Amino acid sequence: MRIAVIGDGGWGTAIALVLAANGHDVRLWGAFPEYAAEVQRTRANRKFLPGFDLPSAIRVTGDDAEAFDDAELAFSVVPTQHLRPTWERLKARWQGIPVVTATKGLEVRSVKRPSEILREVLGEQFSLCVFSGPSHAEEVARGKATVVVAGSADRALAERVQQVCFRESFRVYRSDDPIGVELGGALKNIIAIAAGICDGLDLGDNAKAALLTRGLVEMARFGEAHGAKCQTFAGLAGMGDLITTCYSGFGRNRGVGERLGRGETLAQILSGMEMVAEGVWTAQAIHGAAEDARIRMPITTEVYRVLFEAKSARRAVQDLMSQTFPGEE
Repeated sequence: MRIAVIGDGGWGTAIALVLAANGHDVRLWGAFPEYAAEVQRTRANRKFLPGFDLPSAIRVTGDDAEAFDDAELAFSVVPTQHLRPTWERLKARWQGIPVVTATKGLEVRSVKRPSEILREVLGEQFSLCVFSGPSHAEEVARGKATVVVAGSADRALAERVQQVCFRESFRVYRSDDPIGVELGGALKNIIAIAAGICDGLDLGDNAKAALLTRGLVEMARFGEAHGAKCQTFAGLAGMGDLITTCYSGFGRNRGVGERLGRGETLAQILSGMEMVAEGVWTAQAIHGAAEDARIRMPITTEVYRVLFEAKSARRAVQDLMSQTFPGEE
């Protein structure tokens, strides 16, 4: 099968490697033609996934038409804040083929999920699947065992995604709760920033375990209020992805939090980052949405204040711990 992978970042490149290893003809599209040409020529994505050779089954291109030429399926792996303009650009070349969205975040100004953005840009009359779970690109590229979730109301498309991706080191489960799968992938990035703050302040394992547990409660609380199933957050797209993101050295969001905990400002951190830390912008989107809907999310609130109101990380922790005496868990 010929498959278009839209987005040449680390995760998009890792997905392309999985698909190519399964015998598919892959077109990996990047927004910047000069860089795409460099990756095609050198067979290495030095910016976003260094250290891995790209096989000949992956053709890297910055040409919109070439990306979709004869493609039967598309994976969308574009950072959330660039998703809408990217697909506005590409929709004239898209042929109505099914789209698998592997983006983990929410649009700041609209608080829309990636699948909702794609529906607004491309219309309602196409099949769509959400692809998420604990899946650091570096480990996927190395062929380390990884398990993710394909969430869709279209069971046939979810099964198709399972088939094209399945290999000994990469397993895909199905879910009929695409909202929960998608929100799990977005919301865990906020808690990962908080986990990094724990690490930066050297608060210890007890504090971090409590943070993850209560963070998962916040994720499920917000998800249920927006149409997701609570049990989805106890699975791979919720708890599984949360654990990986909060503990791995590869986690960009955890890394941002750790640097905040050590006293750096958000501007200092972002100025030196090549790749996107989705949790920063998801925190901005969720904070306002949760306040408007009166959804209690104290961890998210404190992360937002550290990121955007220059609150010290240590003071944020103190305020969390000094809240009114908790009731039942």
